Amino acid sequence: MDPQQLKILQSCPLFTDISRDELNAVLNCLQARMIHVSRGQLIFQEGQPAAEIGIVLSGWVQIIREDYFGNRSIIGRAEPSQLFGEAFACAGTEMLVDVVAATDSEIMLADCRKVLTLCKNSCTFHNKIIYNLLQIVARKNLLLSQKLEILSRRSTRDKLMQYLLQEARQAGNDSFSIPYDRQGLADFLGVERSALSAEISRMRSDGLIECKKSWFRLIPQSD
Repeated sequence: MDPQQLKILQSCPLFTDISRDELNAVLNCLQARMIHVSRGQLIFQEGQPAAEIGIVLSGWVQIIREDYFGNRSIIGRAEPSQLFGEAFACAGTEMLVDVVAATDSEIMLADCRKVLTLCKNSCTFHNKIIYNLLQIVARKNLLLSQKLEILSRRSTRDKLMQYLLQEARQAGNDSFSIPYDRQGLADFLGVERSALSAEISRMRSDGLIECKKSWFRLIPQSD
Protein backbone atom coordinates (compact mmCIF):
# COMPACT_ATOMS: atom_id res chain seq x y z
CA MET A 1 0.00 0.00 0.00
CA ASP A 2 1.39 3.38 -0.97
CA PRO A 3 1.76 6.23 1.56
CA GLN A 4 -1.20 8.16 0.16
CA GLN A 5 -3.54 5.21 0.57
CA LEU A 6 -2.26 4.67 4.10
CA LYS A 7 -2.92 8.34 4.84
CA ILE A 8 -6.50 7.98 3.54
CA LEU A 9 -7.06 4.96 5.77
CA GLN A 10 -5.76 6.85 8.80
CA SER A 11 -8.49 9.44 8.22
CA CYS A 12 -11.18 6.74 7.84
CA PRO A 13 -13.69 6.84 10.75
CA LEU A 14 -13.38 3.06 11.11
CA PHE A 15 -9.77 3.53 12.24
CA THR A 16 -10.27 6.43 14.64
CA ASP A 17 -7.77 6.17 17.56
CA ILE A 18 -5.81 3.48 15.69
CA SER A 19 -2.12 4.33 15.40
CA ARG A 20 -0.16 3.99 12.18
CA ASP A 21 1.67 0.94 13.56
CA GLU A 22 -1.62 -0.61 14.68
CA LEU A 23 -3.16 0.13 11.29
CA ASN A 24 -0.69 -2.13 9.51
CA ALA A 25 -1.53 -4.89 11.99
CA VAL A 26 -5.25 -4.23 11.52
CA LEU A 27 -5.07 -4.68 7.76
CA ASN A 28 -3.23 -7.98 8.18
CA CYS A 29 -5.70 -9.18 10.80
CA LEU A 30 -8.71 -8.25 8.67
CA GLN A 31 -7.09 -9.77 5.55
CA ALA A 32 -8.17 -6.66 3.67
CA ARG A 33 -7.88 -6.74 -0.10
CA MET A 34 -7.51 -3.96 -2.65
CA ILE A 35 -9.42 -3.74 -5.92
CA HIS A 36 -9.44 -1.28 -8.81
CA VAL A 37 -12.81 -0.54 -10.38
CA SER A 38 -13.57 1.41 -13.53
CA ARG A 39 -16.25 4.06 -13.87
CA GLY A 40 -19.70 2.44 -14.07
CA GLN A 41 -18.50 -0.89 -12.68
CA LEU A 42 -20.61 -2.63 -10.03
CA ILE A 43 -18.85 -3.21 -6.72
CA PHE A 44 -21.81 -4.66 -4.82
CA GLN A 45 -25.00 -5.75 -6.56
CA GLU A 46 -28.54 -5.85 -5.22
CA GLY A 47 -29.48 -9.39 -4.21
CA GLN A 48 -25.96 -10.64 -3.52
CA PRO A 49 -25.02 -11.74 0.02
CA ALA A 50 -23.65 -8.80 2.00
CA ALA A 51 -20.40 -9.94 3.58
CA GLU A 52 -17.83 -7.19 3.01
CA ILE A 53 -17.33 -3.60 4.06
CA GLY A 54 -15.90 -1.24 1.45
CA ILE A 55 -13.64 1.77 2.00
CA VAL A 56 -12.95 4.24 -0.79
CA LEU A 57 -9.26 5.05 -1.22
CA SER A 58 -9.57 7.10 -4.40
CA GLY A 59 -12.41 8.18 -6.67
CA TRP A 60 -15.96 7.86 -5.36
CA VAL A 61 -18.93 5.52 -5.51
CA GLN A 62 -22.70 5.90 -5.60
CA ILE A 63 -25.24 3.84 -3.68
CA ILE A 64 -28.20 3.35 -6.00
CA ARG A 65 -31.60 1.70 -5.86
CA GLU A 66 -33.44 0.92 -9.08
CA ASP A 67 -37.14 0.01 -9.11
CA TYR A 68 -38.97 -2.53 -11.25
CA PHE A 69 -39.46 0.04 -14.03
CA GLY A 70 -35.81 1.08 -14.14
CA ASN A 71 -36.24 4.35 -12.27
CA ARG A 72 -33.01 5.15 -10.44
CA SER A 73 -32.75 6.71 -7.00
CA ILE A 74 -29.44 7.76 -5.46
CA ILE A 75 -29.39 6.70 -1.82
CA GLY A 76 -25.96 8.14 -1.10
CA ARG A 77 -22.31 8.30 -2.07
CA ALA A 78 -18.94 7.48 -0.57
CA GLU A 79 -15.73 9.44 -1.11
CA PRO A 80 -12.11 8.75 -0.07
CA SER A 81 -11.87 7.51 3.56
CA GLN A 82 -15.63 6.76 3.69
CA LEU A 83 -17.31 3.37 4.13
CA PHE A 84 -20.12 1.69 2.22
CA GLY A 85 -22.06 -1.54 2.58
CA GLU A 86 -21.43 -1.77 6.33
CA ALA A 87 -25.09 -1.75 7.44
CA PHE A 88 -26.01 -4.70 5.20
CA ALA A 89 -22.85 -6.61 6.10
CA CYS A 90 -23.39 -6.12 9.83
CA ALA A 91 -27.01 -7.24 9.50
CA GLY A 92 -25.96 -10.32 7.55
CA THR A 93 -28.58 -9.72 4.87
CA GLU A 94 -28.39 -9.52 1.11
CA MET A 95 -27.62 -6.21 -0.58
CA LEU A 96 -30.75 -4.12 -1.15
CA VAL A 97 -28.90 -1.58 -3.30
CA ASP A 98 -26.27 -1.40 -6.01
CA VAL A 99 -22.91 0.21 -5.31
CA VAL A 100 -21.39 1.59 -8.52
CA ALA A 101 -18.07 3.31 -9.18
CA ALA A 102 -18.84 6.90 -10.26
CA THR A 103 -15.21 7.30 -11.39
CA ASP A 104 -12.22 5.01 -11.73
CA SER A 105 -11.62 4.13 -8.08
CA GLU A 106 -9.41 2.21 -5.67
CA ILE A 107 -11.36 0.30 -3.04
CA MET A 108 -10.38 -1.67 0.04
CA LEU A 109 -12.68 -4.55 1.01
CA ALA A 110 -12.74 -6.28 4.40
CA ASP A 111 -14.77 -9.27 5.58
CA CYS A 112 -17.29 -7.93 8.09
CA ARG A 113 -17.02 -11.08 10.20
CA LYS A 114 -13.34 -10.39 10.76
CA VAL A 115 -14.14 -6.80 11.72
CA LEU A 116 -16.77 -7.81 14.29
CA THR A 117 -15.12 -10.95 15.69
CA LEU A 118 -12.24 -10.77 18.16
CA CYS A 119 -9.36 -12.71 16.65
CA LYS A 120 -7.37 -15.44 18.38
CA ASN A 121 -4.49 -13.02 18.88
CA SER A 122 -6.71 -10.84 21.13
CA CYS A 123 -5.66 -7.71 19.24
CA THR A 124 -6.18 -4.63 21.43
CA PHE A 125 -7.44 -2.56 18.50
CA HIS A 126 -10.43 -4.78 17.76
CA ASN A 127 -12.64 -3.24 20.45
CA LYS A 128 -11.82 0.20 19.04
CA ILE A 129 -12.86 -0.88 15.54
CA ILE A 130 -16.15 -2.36 16.74
CA TYR A 131 -16.93 0.86 18.66
CA ASN A 132 -16.03 2.97 15.61
CA LEU A 133 -18.20 0.85 13.34
CA LEU A 134 -21.17 1.23 15.70
CA GLN A 135 -20.77 5.02 15.60
CA ILE A 136 -20.56 5.03 11.80
CA VAL A 137 -23.77 3.01 11.45
CA ALA A 138 -25.54 5.29 13.95
CA ARG A 139 -24.47 8.46 12.10
CA LYS A 140 -25.66 7.05 8.79
CA ASN A 141 -29.02 6.26 10.33
CA LEU A 142 -29.28 9.95 11.23
CA LEU A 143 -28.46 10.88 7.63
CA LEU A 144 -31.17 8.53 6.38
CA SER A 145 -33.60 10.26 8.71
CA GLN A 146 -32.64 13.57 7.13
CA LYS A 147 -33.26 12.15 3.67
CA LEU A 148 -36.66 10.81 4.74
CA GLU A 149 -37.46 14.34 5.87
CA ILE A 150 -36.64 15.56 2.35
CA LEU A 151 -38.58 12.83 0.55
CA SER A 152 -41.63 13.32 2.76
CA ARG A 153 -42.14 16.79 1.25
CA ARG A 154 -44.82 16.76 -1.42
CA SER A 155 -43.65 19.23 -4.05
CA THR A 156 -40.38 19.39 -5.98
CA ARG A 157 -39.77 22.88 -4.58
CA ASP A 158 -40.25 21.75 -1.00
CA LYS A 159 -37.95 18.75 -1.48
CA LEU A 160 -35.25 20.89 -3.08
CA MET A 161 -35.50 23.65 -0.48
CA GLN A 162 -35.32 21.19 2.40
CA TYR A 163 -32.23 19.60 0.83
CA LEU A 164 -30.55 22.97 0.27
CA LEU A 165 -31.32 24.05 3.83
CA GLN A 166 -29.67 20.88 5.14
CA GLU A 167 -26.61 21.46 2.95
CA ALA A 168 -26.35 25.12 4.08
CA ARG A 169 -26.60 24.03 7.71
CA GLN A 170 -23.85 21.47 7.20
CA ALA A 171 -21.61 23.99 5.40
CA GLY A 172 -22.32 26.68 8.01
CA ASN A 173 -22.85 29.15 5.17
CA ASP A 174 -25.62 30.23 2.81
CA SER A 175 -23.22 29.59 -0.11
CA PHE A 176 -22.12 26.00 -0.74
CA SER A 177 -21.49 23.36 -3.38
CA ILE A 178 -23.45 20.11 -3.57
CA PRO A 179 -21.98 16.74 -4.62
CA TYR A 180 -24.40 16.20 -7.52
CA ASP A 181 -24.96 17.35 -11.07
CA ARG A 182 -28.57 18.04 -12.15
CA GLN A 183 -29.32 14.40 -13.00
CA GLY A 184 -27.72 13.20 -9.79
CA LEU A 185 -29.70 15.73 -7.75
CA ALA A 186 -32.93 14.69 -9.46
CA ASP A 187 -32.16 11.03 -8.68
CA PHE A 188 -31.38 11.90 -5.06
CA LEU A 189 -34.62 13.84 -4.62
CA GLY A 190 -36.68 11.27 -6.52
CA VAL A 191 -38.00 13.72 -9.11
CA GLU A 192 -37.76 14.11 -12.88
CA ARG A 193 -34.78 16.09 -14.11
CA SER A 194 -36.97 18.34 -16.29
CA ALA A 195 -39.21 19.15 -13.31
CA LEU A 196 -36.18 19.88 -11.16
CA SER A 197 -34.59 22.18 -13.75
CA ALA A 198 -37.87 24.05 -14.18
CA GLU A 199 -38.25 24.47 -10.42
CA ILE A 200 -34.69 25.73 -10.03
CA SER A 201 -35.39 28.35 -12.72
CA ARG A 202 -38.57 29.44 -10.93
CA MET A 203 -36.80 29.67 -7.58
CA ARG A 204 -34.11 31.84 -9.14
CA SER A 205 -36.77 34.09 -10.68
CA ASP A 206 -38.53 34.28 -7.30
CA GLY A 207 -35.30 35.46 -5.68
CA LEU A 208 -34.95 32.43 -3.42
CA ILE A 209 -31.63 31.10 -4.71
CA GLU A 210 -28.63 31.81 -6.89
CA CYS A 211 -26.90 28.87 -8.53
CA LYS A 212 -24.37 27.84 -11.13
CA LYS A 213 -23.85 24.15 -11.82
CA SER A 214 -23.27 22.56 -8.38
CA TRP A 215 -22.90 25.89 -6.51
CA PHE A 216 -25.90 27.33 -4.69
CA ARG A 217 -26.61 30.34 -2.52
CA LEU A 218 -29.73 30.76 -0.44
CA ILE A 219 -30.95 34.35 -0.56
CA PRO A 220 -32.22 35.66 2.80
CA GLN A 221 -35.86 36.67 2.66
CA SER A 222 -37.12 39.85 4.32
CA ASP A 223 -40.19 39.61 6.55
